[in-house]
Amino acid sequence: MQNILWIGSPFFCRELHCHGWANVKTHNFEDVRVFNWQDLLALAGFTPDVLVVADKSRPPFVLGVENFPCLTVFYSVDSHIHSWQPRYAQAFDVCLFSLKDHRRRFVTQTLPEERVIWSPPFAREEDGPNETMPKEWDCLFVGTVDENTPRRALFLRELKKRLPGLHCTRGDYRVLYPGGRVILNYSEHGDLNFRVFEATGCGACLVTPRVGHGLSQLFTDGEHLLSYAADDVDDALSRIEFLLEHPEFMQRMGAAALEKVNAGHRARHRARAFADVLRDIRTGGMGDIIAARRARADFIRETYLKLVYLLWADDVNQAPLKEAYLAAARGKPEPAPTWHAR
Repeated sequence: MQNILWIGSPFFCRELHCHGWANVKTHNFEDVRVFNWQDLLALAGFTPDVLVVADKSRPPFVLGVENFPCLTVFYSVDSHIHSWQPRYAQAFDVCLFSLKDHRRRFVTQTLPEERVIWSPPFAREEDGPNETMPKEWDCLFVGTVDENTPRRALFLRELKKRLPGLHCTRGDYRVLYPGGRVILNYSEHGDLNFRVFEATGCGACLVTPRVGHGLSQLFTDGEHLLSYAADDVDDALSRIEFLLEHPEFMQRMGAAALEKVNAGHRARHRARAFADVLRDIRTGGMGDIIAARRARADFIRETYLKLVYLLWADDVNQAPLKEAYLAAARGKPEPAPTWHAR
């Protein structure tokens, strides 16, 4: 088992080369499209032993998975905003999921608990401190603030009134984070987001909302970061001011966070954990898992997928995409033309 096709957001796929996977073909895309089995074979140039469909926070883009002849993996990151993902995941043999408190949404008799694997966010290998950059801002938030993030916009607006040194911007966080004394995180939907790991991976001093999803298991409040009650401006402000008044503590906390990330929360660590999962599945009988899923493909489609595909067929405007979802709901996603709609 040496061939992986990874389609969608790349996440930690590059690091799989370091864990025994000699041939990892990746395909990311930005337009709106769907893929069937023949499309994937053409993209890969080989028959994959493992297919990974990685979350792009858009409608389902691989159809007919319940019948695919290889091991299939769905990687869910945005289950907090896409309630259809646990149903779609039932078409796969394995599900990696990012938000720990959502485990029960994915586990069914079709997708048993031992193949629903928590894979938290992580820092990229490129994330790191830049000690030569001067500190420009007392507190820095890097991210989108617009009509699609109303709670975030309100929180930051209210905090800015009381913390003039707060700077909100968009851009390359690796370039920006070293310029902030304190890095602020906000979670619009109560999720454990990548910003936590991006900031700590850059050695920054992080103030972040107190969410679930394993945050307290991954980092120690008061040692690696400071947390505030979600949407509580007073609470966030008190922690930011404390850090600004105690620069030595702030420096120690940033260093401790970086050490914690380097020890277990970078892309290479998630890739190693995933490689271990695949090794265990191979040892335990990968062929049996694939065969069992294909034998109940009709049940999976009728029970879990059909409603998802019919809803998306009703929601999309492009005729070819609508037709593709309707065909998938009927269990006939192939043969289908390779196409995309912009």
